[in-house]
Amino acid sequence: MRVHLVQFDIAWENPPANWATVEAMIDKASIPPGGLIVLPELGDVGFSMAVDRTTGTQSDQWAARLAQRCACWVLHGWAEMSPSGKASNVAGLAAPNGQIMGQMTKLHPFSPMKEAQAYAPGTALTLFPEVAGATICPLICYDLRFPEVFRAATFAGAEVLVVMANWPAKRAAHWKALAQARAIENQTAVLACNRTGADPNADYCGDSMIISADGTVIAEAGPEATILSANLDLQAQASWRQRFPALQDARTDWHPMVPVQMAGPQNAT
Repeated sequence: MRVHLVQFDIAWENPPANWATVEAMIDKASIPPGGLIVLPELGDVGFSMAVDRTTGTQSDQWAARLAQRCACWVLHGWAEMSPSGKASNVAGLAAPNGQIMGQMTKLHPFSPMKEAQAYAPGTALTLFPEVAGATICPLICYDLRFPEVFRAATFAGAEVLVVMANWPAKRAAHWKALAQARAIENQTAVLACNRTGADPNADYCGDSMIISADGTVIAEAGPEATILSANLDLQAQASWRQRFPALQDARTDWHPMVPVQMAGPQNAT
């Protein structure tokens, strides 16, 4: 499974500028078809609470066009209005044919920034099967601090856990430690895609990582804008789970029930 994490400095509340940046980076990298491209949380507006400026951007249509243009899967983060009257901070997946395959809403709004006043929390995990050869589960930024949802995704069949983030530089050590821990404890590959640069609220560390199921960091970025690419060996992951059967030994009767849904195709709006 070929994966590509696009780490860049998100222009504040400016979707066209961010779309142009991502397209230029991907064109320069000459990404081959068939892989998975991952963008950061709210990748076309930044971590803004101004939902009147972060929603209605037609981000899903752009992601669909990008996926079709690259002939790759594209996991993109955007904001959209939800039935609650608040917005949703979502991770949406576009297939290589340009079809939107569904989305996952951030489960844990970031209370220090009062995110819940602007964005409603998600109510279930979303798994996407057969994405570049694997079942993936996206989670968003602050979700990384809640290991129970990662374990629930793994038990539901996730082979790759994806974290899309706007994670600040002052907590970079937590970012690295938690991402690696989520891989080790779940014996599941983790793709941790962060932004870099700065916005009106924080400086960002970058430090995107591709981590194997035994916790080995396969590839790691610094603070610069870059596309971090690697091959994930899912057969090696299955072998590791057989040789060291920690997941089989887990007491599933003790774990909280976290709702899980399987994604299905939908039309871009």
